[in-house]
Amino acid sequence: MKRCPDCALGFAAAAERCPRCGWAPTMVDGFPAYAPDLAHGGGGFKASYFADLAALEEGNFWFQSRNRLILWALRRYCPGFERFLEIGCGTGYVLSGVRRAFPNAQLCGSEIFVAGLRFAAARLPSASFLQMDARSIPFREEFDVIGAFDVLEHIEADALVLAQVHDALRPGGVLLLTVPQHAWLWSPMDDYALHVRRYTAPALHRTLRAEGFRIVRSTSFVTTLLPAMAVSRWLQSNEPPATRDVTAELRISPRLNTLFSRFLGAEAAAISMGANLPVGGSRLVVARKA
Repeated sequence: MKRCPDCALGFAAAAERCPRCGWAPTMVDGFPAYAPDLAHGGGGFKASYFADLAALEEGNFWFQSRNRLILWALRRYCPGFERFLEIGCGTGYVLSGVRRAFPNAQLCGSEIFVAGLRFAAARLPSASFLQMDARSIPFREEFDVIGAFDVLEHIEADALVLAQVHDALRPGGVLLLTVPQHAWLWSPMDDYALHVRRYTAPALHRTLRAEGFRIVRSTSFVTTLLPAMAVSRWLQSNEPPATRDVTAELRISPRLNTLFSRFLGAEAAAISMGANLPVGGSRLVVARKA
């Protein structure tokens, strides 16, 4: 069901207007907007980045490998899901992979910036999209699965977001989460991306449990590339700001791209066989609404 952002009443998801107070989302650039004041400048990211992401994602080893891991987790931990919400869907790259793997699922993508939704809707016309602030999700017990992939680190109030996700999941529903980890990897790339933190597993697990989740699976990934990441971040930090290219590690040669993809493919195979990798540039968490 929907949850009215104005009076908090729960009502039928198909209804457009709150039956108690009459509140309804406004349309911003063709999308229903639940936080319209933030649609063109909500913070935590820059709308100008979406064009760069749309050009990079399809061919980049990191985005491809993360998608493979997400799809494996969906098949392993929630194969029969019907309704899926992605928070911070960006250009729709993850959702397009979910659509190919689960053609019968009902997919919904949300983004605080309508600029991202334009790319996502063009990429995936069969999904539904809305503009919203993840700190105030306008749903209650509506989704079987909610995904937030490299989103939480952009938001100061991460515990509030997780509480909202908990409310929006159906009983027993699953949260899939990826975040960057290890504070010692902080670099100009994190500043460029407007991160507010890199996580540690214990801190993330504590926050999830405090908001009513049970950890089902938690593992690092991008483990084999950790030395290369550390060197790249160190070099960035020592370059003069005027000559620093913080996106260089996403724009690499085809040969290196293929090699890195194979490394991460081997990690994914190990994870699928039950290995939980202790360190890595990122972390995947599967958590269930308790």
